[in-house]
Amino acid sequence: MLRYTLMRLGIFAGCLVVVWGLVYSGIVPRGLGNSNGMWVVLLSLVISAPISFVVLRKERDRASVQVVRRVDRMKANLDANRSQEDGADDATRAQGQTS
Repeated sequence: MLRYTLMRLGIFAGCLVVVWGLVYSGIVPRGLGNSNGMWVVLLSLVISAPISFVVLRKERDRASVQVVRRVDRMKANLDANRSQEDGADDATRAQGQTS
């Protein structure tokens, strides 16, 4: 998961550098008024999102498999804890009925 996040940040940083260069060279408009910095960041986000979606498809699939495994493991642990609690409750009730 960390690898996927770092790869996404890398693609964003690359797009940020390219967009910054295009804006300051005059190829891309500078934005309105004092919004130049925000313009560069937003344009970089818009460009990097589809690139990440296409380029990181395999890495995203690997990350989703890891997330599914963690969720399944957590569900199994919760079910095990629940069954232990139910067993303890049943034992306590059984002792209360015999006393």
